[in-house]
Formats: sequence, C-alpha cells, structure tokens
Amino acid sequence: MSVFDKREKDAEAKFKHDQDLQFKATNRRNKLLGLWAAELMGLSGQAANDYAISLVQADFQEAGDADVVRKVLADLGARNVAVDEHKVRKRMAELMDEAKRQIMSD
Repeated sequence: MSVFDKREKDAEAKFKHDQDLQFKATNRRNKLLGLWAAELMGLSGQAANDYAISLVQADFQEAGDADVVRKVLADLGARNVAVDEHKVRKRMAELMDEAKRQIMSD
C-alpha cells in the first residue's frame, strides 16, 4: 500500500468516525431537548422519556433541525407553554455541547 493510499484510507476512517460521533451527539441532544421540553410541559417519568424518544424520531423527517424545532414549538404551544424559537434553538446549542461531552465520556 502506498503512502497516498494509506493517507486516503486514514482520512476516510476519520470522516466515518466523525460522522458517527455527530449522529450520536445529535440524537443525544434531541433526547436531552425532549426531556427539557417535557419538564416545561409538566411531564415526568415514563411520559417524559416517551416524549424525548418521540423527539429523537422526529429528527428523521427532514435534514437539519427545523423538524425538531417545529415539533417542540407545536407541542409546547399546545400545552400553553410560552417559548419562542430563539429560546429553543439556544437550548439546543447548549445541549449539543452537553451531548458531545456525554458521548466523549461514554
């Protein structure tokens, strides 16, 4: 194997590893966001966990975060919890940092 082939293979492996970590961190962030939103809605225990899982699943509807934000805002609005998109996105950013820390410590 040439040096170039080895570098290419190493780069592909790193890319795959980085993509796997990003996928796991995004899923963890969405679960944490779901638990946060569940608390705002007055849900606890299994109901909160079920809601968090539903938020993770909602992220598979379309690329990006818009589907998650839309679901959280709609669900909070249905429960008369006043939270705007800016607050949800800010919380998502904070929770992404937390999710990455959790993933790296697993």
